[in-house]
Amino acid sequence: MIFSSPDPACDPSFAGALLRLQRTAYAMEAELIGDDRIPPLQQDEVDLTAWRGRWLTAWDGVDLVGAIAWWESDEQVEIEKVMVSPSAMRRGIASALLGQVLDRSRGREVVVATGRANTPAVSLYAKHGFRADGDEEVPPGIWITRLRRFPAPW
Repeated sequence: MIFSSPDPACDPSFAGALLRLQRTAYAMEAELIGDDRIPPLQQDEVDLTAWRGRWLTAWDGVDLVGAIAWWESDEQVEIEKVMVSPSAMRRGIASALLGQVLDRSRGREVVVATGRANTPAVSLYAKHGFRADGDEEVPPGIWITRLRRFPAPW
C-alpha cells in the first residue's frame, strides 16, 4: 500500500476519483444507519475541492482504496472523514490511515464523529483508544456518536 497527501483542488482527475470513493464508502454508512442524508453523500466536486483541510490517501497500485481527511490546530486534531473502498474492506486500510494521523497528532487531543449505528467505525475508533463523548441528533433522525482520544501523558 502506498500513502500520499495530494490536494484535490490541484488535480481534477484525482478530485473525481476521491469523490467516487467518498460516495461508495459513505453509501455503505448510509445503509448501516438507515438514512442517506449524511453530508458526504450530498457533496459535489466543488464542495470537495473547496474544503481546505489535510488529506492522506491509500493506494493499491493505481487504485485509490482509502482516504482520511482532518483539520488540525495547536491543541486538537479533528478527523472529518475516513473512507475505504467497499472492494478493499477488511484489509486494515482505515486502521492504517487512522494510525498515520494519530502518529502526526503529537500529543494533541483527537476528535471524530460517526453514525451511532455504524458499529464497524465505532469499533475501529475504540481499538485506537477513542472513547465515546456523547450522541447527537444532526439533522433530525440521524444520530452520530462523538468520540475523543486524549493525548498520552508524558
